[in-house]
Amino acid sequence: MSTEPQGNSIENMSREEYLSAIFANMVFQNTNMTLMLLGRVPHPETGERVTDLEAARIFIDQLEMLAVKTKGNLTKEEERLLQQSLTHVHLAFVEAVEHPPKEKEEPKPSSGQQQATPPVQPTQTSPEPEAESHKRFTKKY
Repeated sequence: MSTEPQGNSIENMSREEYLSAIFANMVFQNTNMTLMLLGRVPHPETGERVTDLEAARIFIDQLEMLAVKTKGNLTKEEERLLQQSLTHVHLAFVEAVEHPPKEKEEPKPSSGQQQATPPVQPTQTSPEPEAESHKRFTKKY
């Protein structure tokens, strides 16, 4: 009895089975990257959800290109996998466009604006902006 798992034995695969497995892996990778970039799946390293519609569109375009360029050359299983993946990412893309996630970055710019606001306010109230700038410079040092 062999101790090696059957699924990991590339040696026992025919060339056609191997190519089919590589094709399926490529479709899964593009699909997963698309879903991650649409905020549907958390980033594997950070655990945060990312939304980048332009980058997601590139992966969708790659899947669409595969469908066009491989038409008539895929097995029924490969064709079904590709079409299901395309349907899934198209729906996810539409949902991401129609219902964008509430960004966590909104508080960051507002806090950044608050930091920028105090130095601007004294300058606006001063009749001579250069003198006020000079005073602030002197006060800091």
